[in-house]
Amino acid sequence: MTLPANRVVAAAALGRAVLLGRAALTLTAAGVGLRVLPDPRTALAVLVVVAVTTAAGLVLLARRPGVVRCPAGVVVADSAAVLAVLVASRGGVPFFCFAAGACALGGVLLGMRGLVLWVPHAVLGYSVAGDLLQAWTSSPHVAVFALAFPPMDVLAGIAAAVATGALVRYVDLSVDVVTSAQRSAAASERARLARELHDSVSKTLRGVSFAALALPSSLRRQPELAEQLASTVSRGAMAAAREARELLTGLRLDSPDQDFAATLHRICEHRAESSGVAVHLTTAPVDPPADVRYELSRILDEALSNAVRHGTAEQITVTLTQTDRLRLRVHDDGGGFRVPVDFSVLAHRNHFGIVGMVERARNAGGVLAVLSKPGGGTTVEVSVPVVRPARTAS
Repeated sequence: MTLPANRVVAAAALGRAVLLGRAALTLTAAGVGLRVLPDPRTALAVLVVVAVTTAAGLVLLARRPGVVRCPAGVVVADSAAVLAVLVASRGGVPFFCFAAGACALGGVLLGMRGLVLWVPHAVLGYSVAGDLLQAWTSSPHVAVFALAFPPMDVLAGIAAAVATGALVRYVDLSVDVVTSAQRSAAASERARLARELHDSVSKTLRGVSFAALALPSSLRRQPELAEQLASTVSRGAMAAAREARELLTGLRLDSPDQDFAATLHRICEHRAESSGVAVHLTTAPVDPPADVRYELSRILDEALSNAVRHGTAEQITVTLTQTDRLRLRVHDDGGGFRVPVDFSVLAHRNHFGIVGMVERARNAGGVLAVLSKPGGGTTVEVSVPVVRPARTAS
């Protein structure tokens, strides 16, 4: 049976943990034997066997974790190591520790099918314990202690199988959560790009297409109209190219994998270098959602552009604060203007910058305010809830 990738990852990781834990327990028992046994060569032999087999197992699982897909070879080799420890330790405590670890490794690799491994190990353990009790002149307490070791093989195997299953389920759940988040982010990104293209480039290209369709019939009948239409097509094509360039620039300016303050700093620095106007930025340590930070970064870029192009500003101050709401404030010392009651008036005058910022603030779940007067500079402030309210189905 072919194991899924998540099972391979979990089995390889837990297998390495079992090998290390078994080695630590067995080496501790063998190390004690160096001091209490009359012949220390037995303990030294155990140390060598355990060290070699553990190192080989760790290297195998690290370099070729896919070996857990065919665990029979690993189980057979590890069982041979158990027999080697049995011979080296002459049935001492290190053997029982190592055998319990082998059953745990079998539980990791085989799951509950490891019962075919645990039972023989337990039978071997009882056989060894019986031989030891016959050779020792021991009290009943020692006999109970020796006979308690073999059942530990089965218990260790079951515990390892259960732990592996739990880890696999956890990994599966984590993968599902990450995959769902990636899909949601991808869908949100596609929707955002579609909205951007629809609101800017597609509208411009639609107007260009209408003018281009009317151009051939006007060439012969109305040359002056044809000339105007040709000029419209030219201006529209340049406008579409500019909008596409601005869209790409906006996407590049906002890097969701970086801190939001770094994104704002990059936008301000870019505008200051291109215009020569000083831009001062003060930010709070905030981390808004990806869609909110994108809209805020575009609002900031548009506000800076307006301040430079229309406000003749010499200095611009940008402030980002957070209390119960996230507030982005852009103030310039330019010439200012008379703010209309209805921003749609600006759209009729072909001034779409503020109208676009209002729409972006609405898309982020917030509101945008503009304060200005002739000769008094301009302040643009967008306010977004820290916790965005859930949208109700219409």
